[in-house]
Amino acid sequence: MYNLSEYAEKDPAILRTFMEQHAFATLIGNDAGGTPVATQVPLLIRQHGDVISLLGHIMRKTDHHKAFEQNPRVLALFTSPHTYVSPSWYSNQRSGGTWNYISVQAHGIMEFTDADTLIEILRDTQNLFENDPASPSVFENLSQEEYVKPLAKAIAGFEIKVTKLDGTFKLSQNRDEASYHNIVAQLKQGHAGARYIAEEMEKRASQLFKNG
Repeated sequence: MYNLSEYAEKDPAILRTFMEQHAFATLIGNDAGGTPVATQVPLLIRQHGDVISLLGHIMRKTDHHKAFEQNPRVLALFTSPHTYVSPSWYSNQRSGGTWNYISVQAHGIMEFTDADTLIEILRDTQNLFENDPASPSVFENLSQEEYVKPLAKAIAGFEIKVTKLDGTFKLSQNRDEASYHNIVAQLKQGHAGARYIAEEMEKRASQLFKNG
């Protein structure tokens, strides 16, 4: 991760909100022999006091399940839409291009849950992302005997207690004000990822150039 002060976001509330908005994260780890594994999963973000926990589930007997049984240290990577930034948009156009993005890295230790907690994770995950209490697909409408119980046998629930949280919000903070605003204007005309980054840059412009 870029560890540059101008891109670092330290506010835990901002980091948590970003994680909740981009909850389909990549879990990265290594097995006992050092072989890397990764998988993409939706995560629930929970906070008790100052402790943040990530809850989810993965398929049993896969490479990542076996790896995290052997080595519970894990990195959860949360990422945003992203976009190329052309140097032709800068005041000084004779420089290299770059990429703007937002990324949060959560380090922690994975613990596999018991069967009852797994069911709670499945319920909360389904209902959170279904996001409609009237939906016929909310967890309470699923057949426990025919669907949920057979499914639960094939997956493992987990909780990751976060030990370190880092955020990189790389949004052209190192550019002069004229370049910054031109980048925003250009990105607004681009693809969905570019427009997302433009919106994030606009949120920060007044604070970034408050003395301008």
